[in-house]
Amino acid sequence: MLGGRRIGTYRIGTYNGFLLACYFIPAWTVAALKIWESPIRGLFDRAHVAPAIFVSDYLNLSSLGTVRFAWLLALAKVVVALFLLAFVALSARKVWRDNGNGEEALSIALIVGMAVSFTSMILASKVGETEALRLHATETMLLLGGAIVLLVQPQAANQAANQAATVERASDVQAAEMEQSGARLSP
Repeated sequence: MLGGRRIGTYRIGTYNGFLLACYFIPAWTVAALKIWESPIRGLFDRAHVAPAIFVSDYLNLSSLGTVRFAWLLALAKVVVALFLLAFVALSARKVWRDNGNGEEALSIALIVGMAVSFTSMILASKVGETEALRLHATETMLLLGGAIVLLVQPQAANQAANQAATVERASDVQAAEMEQSGARLSP
């Protein structure tokens, strides 16, 4: 009953999305701003060192190609941060939160974020950067956990609703039987 469970007026998936936003919005925005400030220096920051080494050593891109790659990586991280920010804004109001309006923004952020983080993790293992590998593996697991909660939540809510409806029907049948047996006993 994971997805049907509510804490106050928030579902567990909403709380999970808020926690993901609390980490990824500042971390990835700051990392992207470092790239926009100085593309080459920002690319060789700890958060991007594995893709940077892979691009410079294995792909042999020119300096302009490396800068373009850095900007593309920064753009992907900002897109994830913006979609998480949109999720937080859409989930702030109770009416929107109950309709699940913020889940699309969270889903897009999770998909793009997992693609960036998983690719960075693979590149970190390829170039032998253990600290970057740990960072990107942790980020990938956070995003994957959020996606699992988001996928399981509607199914669990439907199961809980079906169980409640079954219990309600059973109690209605019992009440009707008791009423009929009471009607038979009275003259």
